[in-house]
Amino acid sequence: MKRKILLILLTACSLHTAYSQKVKYKDLIVLLEAKQFEKAEPFLRRYLKENPDNASAILYMGMTLQEKAATNDVLKNTEILISNCDSAILFYDKAYNAITEKELKKNDEYYQSYSRRDMRTGEFVIKLSDVRLDLELRVKNLKERKEKVRELKKYFVESEKLYGRANAAYKDIQTSYETESAFYLRSDEKLVAKLQSLASVFDSALVKFEGYRGVLKQINKPGYNQQINLQEVVDMKKDGATPADFMVDDLRVWDYKRWTKATIDAIQNVINPLRDRLISFDIALNKLHEKIKKDSVSVAIELAQFQDGLLYGQLRKYDANPLPIDVFEMKKVEMAYVSTTIEHKPFRDTSNVKLRLTYLTKELADLQLLDSVTSQLYRRDLAKDAINYQQFITKAFGTQQVLSSYISSTLDFAKREKLRKQFAWERTMQATKWMLSGKDSIPLFLDQTTKELNFKPLSIIDEKLTVGIHYQDSIAKGYLYAITPTRIADAGASFDLDPVIYSKRNLPITKSISTVDATSTNYFAVIYSESKVEEKFPATLVKITRGSGLAWSTVLKLDMMPSELTFNASNGELSVKITNGTESKIIAIDKDGKQLQ
Repeated sequence: MKRKILLILLTACSLHTAYSQKVKYKDLIVLLEAKQFEKAEPFLRRYLKENPDNASAILYMGMTLQEKAATNDVLKNTEILISNCDSAILFYDKAYNAITEKELKKNDEYYQSYSRRDMRTGEFVIKLSDVRLDLELRVKNLKERKEKVRELKKYFVESEKLYGRANAAYKDIQTSYETESAFYLRSDEKLVAKLQSLASVFDSALVKFEGYRGVLKQINKPGYNQQINLQEVVDMKKDGATPADFMVDDLRVWDYKRWTKATIDAIQNVINPLRDRLISFDIALNKLHEKIKKDSVSVAIELAQFQDGLLYGQLRKYDANPLPIDVFEMKKVEMAYVSTTIEHKPFRDTSNVKLRLTYLTKELADLQLLDSVTSQLYRRDLAKDAINYQQFITKAFGTQQVLSSYISSTLDFAKREKLRKQFAWERTMQATKWMLSGKDSIPLFLDQTTKELNFKPLSIIDEKLTVGIHYQDSIAKGYLYAITPTRIADAGASFDLDPVIYSKRNLPITKSISTVDATSTNYFAVIYSESKVEEKFPATLVKITRGSGLAWSTVLKLDMMPSELTFNASNGELSVKITNGTESKIIAIDKDGKQLQ
């Protein structure tokens, strides 16, 4: 074996050395028989150019080309491979005609690879039939390889091309929408058709690839073994756009079929029904609005029950701030306000000022909410929203302009009503702060503004009573009035006070405490000075009854300042608690205003 290898190397060297000289076939045959076709090819071609009728050289040229066809890349050098197959077949056909019995006998040393033992004689012989059978088999294999490679390349190119189309179609869809939410919200039949087409093209690409894989298994040593590795499209804005390299064994392709199936399912079974439910929801709201308009009745109860958290929740999965929800909320808040005014209508002219203020406060709160909701809706980019909610706008309002006009008119209504109600509220609020007694207006608040008034409140029990001093021509008169819902005095009276002790200049040190019984029939108050007179705290204690006015008035001289009044309804006695902070005691007053010992 070593000798044979050495002989091949020496032959190759001699051929290269004598390249410019005439090629000797006896040297060339050494490389050819050793199947060193790549090294021998240039010399063989040169030899055949000078000796075109050498049958052995023709045969080996066919073998050389067949070997090249076997090593040519089936995908990258397909045409070269087919050309080598065709050329090899051509040389085999020439060899088939050129090799005869005479040729085999004359040059048998060139055909030793066909030498076989004759079973009849036991001798080694070279038969023409064996040579021709081998040539026929080689031609057959070459033709089959050529056709299989051609078929393989066709499947490969078609699969790659179809996937490229699918990839381009996907990217076209991907870049047409700025977000995945917009993609779903703007979906329509045209988009579904695009998705179905994409799925069909991708499916065809996989079918062609399976055809490629089938042919690949039929080719000897193809040099490729690609396996499809489907990649899921999770985020349509991030995934699915990168191309695939069909030459690598780990062939990663985006699973467009799975994505389109899931997407079409979401559009048809979630998005489209969601759109229909939005229209149904809007129609139901409009019916409530018609009920208010036609029957002038409140729909507050219906509105409280008119919720669809599932609808809102599903829509917010695709849009964090959906236009329809803002529209629905505006309609609901407007109807809530109108319903409130209808409910309050029977009490609109009530003389109960506090009640009127309560109703106005509720109406104003509704209007402030309506103003806020509608202002937010007014600031939206309706042109952009119209693209995402074209079906809703068209079916619910007809056009974007109609919706815009509706929002503007609602906002104008909210602002006009709010101004009107704010004025009424302020006026009513002021009315709650004053009590009318004849021509007098008695303040029901304790702040610095009362300094300029003739009536100086000292003690106020909210919605129960007010106690103070009325100065007229510098003469101090005490007063106690029950606070009525109408703010028109119906129980109360004025009473005398010491003009010196309770003069205006002593007002800062003049205080009062008061109480009323559970039936709001008996009212008590004590007005006292924080400054002692003859080592005592002067105080004037009064009782006023509903229907009778001033029941009694008593002047007291107290050791300590009063801190609490307690009325005992069972015996009509009044307890006055006095204290200096460290000690206290109780002074009892009978039903006639006399101090009990």
